[in-house]
Amino acid sequence: MVPKKDVLLEVKDLRIEGYSDEQWIEIVHGVDLTLHKGEVLGLIGESGAGKSTIGLAAMGFARDGCRISGGSIEFDGMELTTTPEGDLRALRGSRIAYVAQSAAASFNPAHRIIDQHTEAPIQYRIQKRVEAQEDAMELYHRLRLPNPDEIGFRYPHQVSGGQLQRAMTAMAMACRPDLIIFDEPTTALDVTTQIEVLAAIRDIVDQFNTAAIYITHDLAVVAQMADTIKVLLKGEEVEEAPTEQMLDAPSEDYTKSLWAVRSFKRPQKERPTEAGSIPIVSVKNVDAAYGKIKVLDDVSFDIYPGMTVAVVGESGSGKSTTARCITGLLPPTKGEIQFNGESLPPRYQDRTKDQLRQAQMIYQMADTALNPKIKISEIIGRPAQFYRGVRGAELKNRVDELLDLIELDPAKFYNRYPPELSGGQKQRVGIARALAADPSFIICDEVTSALDQLVAEGILKLLDKLQEDFNLAYMFITHDLATVRSIADEVVVMQRGKVVEQGAKDEMFTPPHHPYTDLLLSSVPEMDPNWLTTLLEERGTDSIGEAANV
Repeated sequence: MVPKKDVLLEVKDLRIEGYSDEQWIEIVHGVDLTLHKGEVLGLIGESGAGKSTIGLAAMGFARDGCRISGGSIEFDGMELTTTPEGDLRALRGSRIAYVAQSAAASFNPAHRIIDQHTEAPIQYRIQKRVEAQEDAMELYHRLRLPNPDEIGFRYPHQVSGGQLQRAMTAMAMACRPDLIIFDEPTTALDVTTQIEVLAAIRDIVDQFNTAAIYITHDLAVVAQMADTIKVLLKGEEVEEAPTEQMLDAPSEDYTKSLWAVRSFKRPQKERPTEAGSIPIVSVKNVDAAYGKIKVLDDVSFDIYPGMTVAVVGESGSGKSTTARCITGLLPPTKGEIQFNGESLPPRYQDRTKDQLRQAQMIYQMADTALNPKIKISEIIGRPAQFYRGVRGAELKNRVDELLDLIELDPAKFYNRYPPELSGGQKQRVGIARALAADPSFIICDEVTSALDQLVAEGILKLLDKLQEDFNLAYMFITHDLATVRSIADEVVVMQRGKVVEQGAKDEMFTPPHHPYTDLLLSSVPEMDPNWLTTLLEERGTDSIGEAANV
């Protein structure tokens, strides 16, 4: 029994309401939780379960359109529901920190990373600027960021998504808070980088006796991090138990259903062998650079109509940069991109409207990819207007048709705005926007990484159906090897801007592997609480692969 004096956070009968259709509706229904110093509580559940809402409430905070309507939130003897807002602001960032799911949406793009990192310790008079900067570099080193003494002086857009997420984790640790809310902190990370970040988080928690609430939809990850797991569904607690007990013998049917997801796996398609068959997209000996820094080195692969090629690798390996070259956003310094056997102009400004129409993109973070102030109908309709000249009643019919295709009821969603949708619904809107241009090739950039497993499975099934219906070719950028197994036909493995291995999916998952492919495959977390500890012991702390500085 943990002594009462070691209780850091105690939440009783928490009730939260959300404003919808001109009325307040309860969305969290009487949840309790107790967190002790140095303890990690995992919150899991599908999209809309209330995980993030409860995590934010632990800071005495509710998002716009929500309010804490009942219950008690006691942090280290302070009742947060009655604490003045000024005192709460002083608490947040110093004694309670928050690591958001989307670092790209959380950093200010106009300020250097290290300036944003040092703001809290300077403001709260914990450290002077020089000390805060030195401490930031130490934390960057702990989190295995490349060039830890230099990377903080870049702007957010000058680092990869995985690197930015680690920088945000370091920023949360700047004041050595008593409690950290981790809201899906590794969803943007590849499996090798994820191991480094999970190990660093666990080390920080242990070293400083920090308590944490770890919100995630990744069951294997929460198994490595949490002492206790609480399962949520639609704002209600389903069950709570110590991690090993929860993994071995969950008592509720809903929890068992979470353990059994990601069953979807379609048969692998083979590339056509007929004479004269040509790829829809061909990347030929492409080099690319950001300024003087070379980031792609002789990259080549083909994508055939109706097939899915998964491009995998660590954060900074060049996956998204390759996509930028294909779309013309980053002209290659060498090599060429071909579409249906014809060379594309390197710069998108020099491409015809039809060339631009043929290749569309679905983005990782629907929250940042959809304008929150524009109706869903307009978001989906704009590409149809721009590329196809559709207007009036014909446009309305086209938007309705696209909403039907993504399995959203036009009557309910036509006039809604993105903030009124769940994460999975937003991603479906992103898919509809890409389809509106009538493309033959779509780049899917980590489209399921921010989604819980049940919702992600639905998105993969939808993409597969659309591919069959419209003979679409996909380039699937992902760090999730479960997704690769589910939907890919061929796999391209990238490391530090180079293709190190490629081939048919079934061959790629059959040994022997290239050493780097073997590293990726062995880094996929397992539903075993001792998996991370065992892996680190087997590899040694210095043998974990680091992301390339690209």
